[in-house]
Amino acid sequence: MDARRSLSLLQGIGFASVIRVEGAFVQISRFPVLQIVMLWIKRIAQRRLQKSYVRDAAATILTFGSYGLGVHSSESDIDALCVGPYFATLAEDIFVVLRNMLASRPEISEIICIKDAKVPLMRFKFDGISVDLPYAQLQVESVPEIFQSMLRCIKLWARRRGVYGNLLGFFGGVHLAILVAFVCQSYPNASLNVLVSIFFMTFASWPWPTPVTLRDGLMPPTIPIEARSLMPIQLPCIPHEYCHSNITRSTFRRIRAEFCRGHALTKDSWKHDFEWSSLFESFPYSKNYTRFVKICLSAPDQDGLRDWVGWVKSRFRRLIVRLEEVQGFCDPNPTEYVDADVARPNIVYYWALQPGRSDFTNVDSVKEEFMKDICNGYQGPAGDMTLSIVQASQLPKSAQSDNGSGKGREACRRVLDGTNEQIPVYLKHLPPYFVQYLATNPNPQYPSAGPV
Repeated sequence: MDARRSLSLLQGIGFASVIRVEGAFVQISRFPVLQIVMLWIKRIAQRRLQKSYVRDAAATILTFGSYGLGVHSSESDIDALCVGPYFATLAEDIFVVLRNMLASRPEISEIICIKDAKVPLMRFKFDGISVDLPYAQLQVESVPEIFQSMLRCIKLWARRRGVYGNLLGFFGGVHLAILVAFVCQSYPNASLNVLVSIFFMTFASWPWPTPVTLRDGLMPPTIPIEARSLMPIQLPCIPHEYCHSNITRSTFRRIRAEFCRGHALTKDSWKHDFEWSSLFESFPYSKNYTRFVKICLSAPDQDGLRDWVGWVKSRFRRLIVRLEEVQGFCDPNPTEYVDADVARPNIVYYWALQPGRSDFTNVDSVKEEFMKDICNGYQGPAGDMTLSIVQASQLPKSAQSDNGSGKGREACRRVLDGTNEQIPVYLKHLPPYFVQYLATNPNPQYPSAGPV
């Protein structure tokens, strides 16, 4: 029964397409370092485990950023995470054994073990591309496929429900990976559908700000939690550190509400007529809110736009907090749109404001304060930013038609319509952050598109 329900879950979310589009933190089997890591963990298992357990020993590589999206270039970095079982250590097995195995490969060069960083990692070049490879040690004998499948499910849920994106005050890929690992570690024999249900049951009632910590058999030292960290999640590394978090009071409220919704839905997942699709319905912003702040970022050309957007997004938390101060609540929808009525290249956001509050109509002071902040330190000519208050009826048709079905919503990327060849675009301020694809048509029509 559990096997059938787990299969139904994977089929329900379109498992093959999730692997294709779930860019910001997925396993990429074509990444050659993965094969080296698999050989490495077998070698370590032969030293540490009984012979009967060696065959099942496994580790994996999770990639994120532009490589995870499949749009990397020779100028991009590859950000990856090596996830291994309890018997493979960082100091000896990563920094010595795996390092030597990588050094023997002709395509790998300039290997450096950075042991004293907040997050220790190995840095090297793979075919001339810089790779950062930290290590997460899980208290399991093997990193199971079920962990990777569950991570894909939870990431898709977070994207569809509008609670994914560290720069916008929500969870990033590393946060979700640790939460998923926590549940998998706590219930090592559970099936996929049961684990997903337990995930929501666990975090719907989690006593935040109690940190989420993976068990490693040692009592972690007391680490000061950032004063603003509403949902602290400890990195599985030594020395112990917390994931960087941009969560605000508003985004904390949204995440908690989505955990509770997920629990309310999945607690009945054992019933015969249960449908997983309801869990992954897109969040209906235009039905839940009546007023939005429209943020339009523009620049003279696409190169200027990508740099300007990257710089502004890296400071979005300050704008969210400011809007919270004047409105009490702000739900920053991660979806990016393009305003076809604006001549210059642009990207538009629609962030929901506090329901029932209509006293906030003049955003000029908020804009002036935020522009001073973002222009301080920006290198190059700054782009433009306009802020205005719009009603739900003034949203783009694609935003108004989002009725929660989840259809047509791809994972955090914006792709222009049409059949033209597409060119990946990157940001220099948030490498290797992927902005969008550009159609090669010199006069493309810019429709509203899916989330970034």
